[in-house]
Amino acid sequence: MTETRAATEAPAPANPVRPTGPLPPARATRARTRSSPAPYLLLAPFLLLFAAFGLFPLLATAWASLHRVELTAPGQAEWVGLRNYSRLLDDAFFWNALLNTVTIGVLATVPQLLLALGVAQLLDVRLRARGVFRVVALAPYATSVAAATLVFALFFGRDHGMANWLLGTVGFGPVDWQNGPWASRLAVASIVVWRWTGYNALIYLAAMQTVPRELYEAAALDGASRWRQFLHVTLPGLRPALAFTGLVSTIGAVQLFGEPLLYGSGAGASGGADHQFQTLGLYLYEQGWVNLHLGRAAAIAWAMLLILVVAFALVRLLRLLLLPRPKRSGRAA
Repeated sequence: MTETRAATEAPAPANPVRPTGPLPPARATRARTRSSPAPYLLLAPFLLLFAAFGLFPLLATAWASLHRVELTAPGQAEWVGLRNYSRLLDDAFFWNALLNTVTIGVLATVPQLLLALGVAQLLDVRLRARGVFRVVALAPYATSVAAATLVFALFFGRDHGMANWLLGTVGFGPVDWQNGPWASRLAVASIVVWRWTGYNALIYLAAMQTVPRELYEAAALDGASRWRQFLHVTLPGLRPALAFTGLVSTIGAVQLFGEPLLYGSGAGASGGADHQFQTLGLYLYEQGWVNLHLGRAAAIAWAMLLILVVAFALVRLLRLLLLPRPKRSGRAA
């Protein structure tokens, strides 16, 4: 018994003999890939374009945000450090633009994603000419933002707009959709909802079609209604799509520019007579290309990026605090 135990606990040889045969196919492929310059050559065009149109503008904007740079003399930059950022803390127009951006973003993102879910659920049903309905759902996304905003500006006209005509038929008075603070924000948000609902609906539709049909059949056998199937089968399968559309919609809301710019007609980048629907994108444009202060505009751009980073970090923190963590199964003895 002692000899057997000693034999089993004998130390392994210091220099184990390695197999001298050919490498397995997977290891041989990895070895050839590491020694070959082909992957780097294939990535070179993308890396060059990213460096020229992605990394360089980002670094140039960061450099400009630390200087006093005027559009009339971009070569004459004066170092001011963080002064452009500190001025934003006392700038009432910046905080007004931030409030308008958040308000319009909420008014546009929440109804947009809810409507997209409903449209996707309708398109997921087996209907005739489903392809036609999908094209119709995507048509607003393919429409020019200028054309869409012009139509909505006529629709929300104060004197002869169809919106006020509809309100008049039910006994309400006319609404000034361009000069009213909340009315103008709601009008701009409606343009965003109309343009992006179909796009998000098709993303949800593609995600719905990846959910196994066996889950719906099992839920139906258990007596689940269509609504409970949607809550307990469809929505859990749409979590990646919901996260993606929420992320993209949030970024789009912070960068909102074309709709409020064109909706204001003669107001330009001011976002209305009282800046009532001026977003951060409009305020950035006003500072850089109307007031010619490139340094301030660059600081606003980096502030917008910081706002997005903080918002996503808070969402991540809330998920970690609220969602239960999966329990790890212990190892078998």
